[in-house]
Amino acid sequence: MKCPFCGKENTRVIDSRPADDCSSIRRRRQCDECSKRFTTYEKVETIPLVVIKKDNNREPYDRSKIEAGVFRSCHKRPISVDQINALVDEVENTIFNLEEKEVPSNKIGEIVMDKLKNLDAVAYVRFASVYREFKDVNTFMNELKKILDHEHA
Repeated sequence: MKCPFCGKENTRVIDSRPADDCSSIRRRRQCDECSKRFTTYEKVETIPLVVIKKDNNREPYDRSKIEAGVFRSCHKRPISVDQINALVDEVENTIFNLEEKEVPSNKIGEIVMDKLKNLDAVAYVRFASVYREFKDVNTFMNELKKILDHEHA
């Protein structure tokens, strides 16, 4: 690490600890040449994620879009904000664990539905009806039958 004061490369770490947000490491360094001290922060480099939309347009991943969809699905359901945040965290972890630079939006939707199915059947059907664009009552009923069959299996 180069010293920001004298530009020499002989610096050493004299203290290392987690930063306040616990997502990075704060390091105090000292230059062996000029003896000045400075602080650096080390953070895990994350891959910028791009979402491929249904029309093949690409846009940056946006957690708030998943949150909004899940919140709408859970409206007036006995589901806490903490449960919703935990579900979105799980979805996000699953997406990032794919280690892909581009993820189709339909893949994200399927992951959300999979998690919602385990949380609340009504929220799941609400999300699925918008996500899968149910065209008529029969499609809606088929999805409900799948849930009922799964619960009675």
